[in-house]
Amino acid sequence: MKKGYNSTRSKDINVSASQGILQGLAPDGGLFVPNFINQIQFDPQKLIGKSYGEMANVIFSAFLNDFTEQQISDAIKGAYYSGKFEDQEPVALKKVNDRYFLELFHGPTCAFKDMALTILPYLMVESMKNVNNQKKIMILTATSGDTGKAALEGFADVANISIIVFYPKDGVSTIQEKQMLTQTGANTCVVGVDGNFDDTQNGVKIILNDSHMAAKLAASNVIFSSANSINIGRLLPQVVYYFYSYYDLLKRGEIQPDEQINFVVPTGNFGNILAGYYAARLGLPINKLICASNANKVLTDFFETGQYNRNRDFYKTSSPSMDILISSNLERLLYDLSDCDSDSVKTLMEQLKNDGTYQVSKTLMEKTQLFYAGTADETETSQAIKSVFDQSSYLMDPHTAVANKVYDDYRKETGDSTKTVIVSTASPYKFARSVYESIFGACDANDYALLSLLAEKTGTTVPLPLKDLDKKDNHHQSQCDKTDMSKAVLDFLNHQEHAND
Repeated sequence: MKKGYNSTRSKDINVSASQGILQGLAPDGGLFVPNFINQIQFDPQKLIGKSYGEMANVIFSAFLNDFTEQQISDAIKGAYYSGKFEDQEPVALKKVNDRYFLELFHGPTCAFKDMALTILPYLMVESMKNVNNQKKIMILTATSGDTGKAALEGFADVANISIIVFYPKDGVSTIQEKQMLTQTGANTCVVGVDGNFDDTQNGVKIILNDSHMAAKLAASNVIFSSANSINIGRLLPQVVYYFYSYYDLLKRGEIQPDEQINFVVPTGNFGNILAGYYAARLGLPINKLICASNANKVLTDFFETGQYNRNRDFYKTSSPSMDILISSNLERLLYDLSDCDSDSVKTLMEQLKNDGTYQVSKTLMEKTQLFYAGTADETETSQAIKSVFDQSSYLMDPHTAVANKVYDDYRKETGDSTKTVIVSTASPYKFARSVYESIFGACDANDYALLSLLAEKTGTTVPLPLKDLDKKDNHHQSQCDKTDMSKAVLDFLNHQEHAND
């Protein structure tokens, strides 16, 4: 088989890394996966002492099979070392009591999505060169809160690429929404959808696979792509921080060479934790990947029963980026654990689409032993925020709090004392009301005033990207029903054409 990226639903679809990044979604609706992951060989010991960028270079070089060394190094430099992040290195690992928090929120939008979406524009521009693409690209993205702003920030004013972000109108925090609505850039568009995240994500997938829409774009010399984690160019950069945190612990003397560690990952769409699984496939010594869910615990139920069932109540929670019932990236895990059986994956995905549920075999579930899954409800999430702050003056956002609580449950259930990293996905200031009221009780101040109040009462600092956010003008006001997303895309296309006349 030709070395490249296959669809999870058909081995007959085989593309290069550049083609996969540009297409986003495979033509059959599947997700692109590397068919050569078993052939990747690099000595993890050679990563000792390397910077984040140097580790990224090693990992990207293994996966981006048609990129030059210069293309990869230029992309890493532009994304991580050009002033977009607070510190010299883009991530920080902090020890709090008996665990470590991998802070992935020190980028331009204060969320972990920055780790991938600062570099994806560079990868996409270089991919266009690699395949001699002469068309313009329109990126379609659905967001449950953080992907949208990070994608907008990354692609704003990038030549020959435009981006439209759909978000659930009443399903993100005030700060998350304001971040998106104030985004500048003539090539950006933000649309609030009357529905939940699953509605917006499903709408984007339908549009990406709509041949009539593709024909209309083609007439304007435009093709679709995506910046969601369904795009392999979004997923690969996330593998890096698992390696970086491990070798940071090694450098500090907190662990010994080859010692296994755990990662706890708050996840909704399963992309972040899947990157950890790929890290394990590449040889990183991982003992457990602990999958943490909020009240929308479809993943927890799957790992406990082998049944995936989205036919359930949908809950709006204080951790909105996890308010998801269709976890797209789980498809990639199913493909891998089924020994790349694309036919069975296609059948499961058809069952999910038609019936809202599927059941995997006992044999496949026996291969999920690397994973543990747990959940935290709203009360437990709030209690976790307060207890950790009271004990150690450390602030967690609600998503990280879900992970912290699930890890506590894991420790009680298993007695496992393996060193553990909690993947901290967002600044607590993005969810200031939930954080403030969890610690100090109800407050009448508006969401923007709460930023300053939280800083004052906790002795911390409002991140620069969120400071004075309320004083910025909104540049987007579009809204649509979940059934009208295609029209919103065509309206944006027409607007772009007239703007370029």
